[in-house]
Amino acid sequence: MEARYNLKSPAVKRLMKEAAELKDATDHYHAQPLEDNLFEWHFTVRGPPDSDFDGGIYHGRIVLPPEYPMKPPSIILLTANGRFEVGKKICLSISGHHPETWQPSWSIRTALLAIIGFMPTKGEGAIGSLDYTPEERKSLAKKSQDYFCEACGTSMKNALLPLSSESSQDDREARELARQISFTVNPPGNSKAEGSDTTPKPKPPETQQNGDTGPQAENPDREAPPGEEAAQPAPAPSVSRSPRQRRAQQRRNPASPGLIPVQQHAVNGSNTGSTVLIVLLTLALAALIFRRIYLANDYIFDYEL
Repeated sequence: MEARYNLKSPAVKRLMKEAAELKDATDHYHAQPLEDNLFEWHFTVRGPPDSDFDGGIYHGRIVLPPEYPMKPPSIILLTANGRFEVGKKICLSISGHHPETWQPSWSIRTALLAIIGFMPTKGEGAIGSLDYTPEERKSLAKKSQDYFCEACGTSMKNALLPLSSESSQDDREARELARQISFTVNPPGNSKAEGSDTTPKPKPPETQQNGDTGPQAENPDREAPPGEEAAQPAPAPSVSRSPRQRRAQQRRNPASPGLIPVQQHAVNGSNTGSTVLIVLLTLALAALIFRRIYLANDYIFDYEL
């Protein structure tokens, strides 16, 4: 199989590593890629104890995208179980239905434990979920042991190791994952997550239609309440006005506070320039007068001689 794939690909390297880690079956789960397709895996999980699925052995497919682990896999159950539909991609936060919640640090082992942890939970209309009665699920759990997968050649009777005293650790890990990873519920025409806040959000106030004669329309100059911006009047068409009309208009519509410092700065700069110019002109005039007096004294001295 290695000769068929680019071993420099991040997805291929990641899947090769996970295949080596999951090569040996445990008493709770087992998964391996197909011999001719590294991006399609078949898995087997044991039903959680002390539940309607106790004693069941369930088989399914995991289809991985070429961008794995940056994008999530799709999970499909092949064994009737009464919790997930058969042959349909189930909707989990770690499945392809919700790439926005997928984390690249999650793995195929994470998906297997999440499936075990979510089996006893309610479907609540999620895509690919079922809500069979406890009696039906227990009956399907017994029948699941006779399932045989022709695609991978796995029989449920010997797919997993017998239960041992260390099984409780995997059970606790599966339940913990079920609490951490939300089961996404997407009934037709609705989209929400299990455990999410379903309190309806208040609707924003509707805008008043044209011709409204309420207080806001009667008194447009009133001060707007905090958090509400006052409606800006529409700009008037350009009309030539006399200086007196322009001054009156400026008194009615004073400049915004943000422009006042800029205007003051411009006025101060203009006054400073005028002052410097006056000082320079004064100094030049004084130098000219001094030169005239000096030349006049030299002329009088030469005349006396």
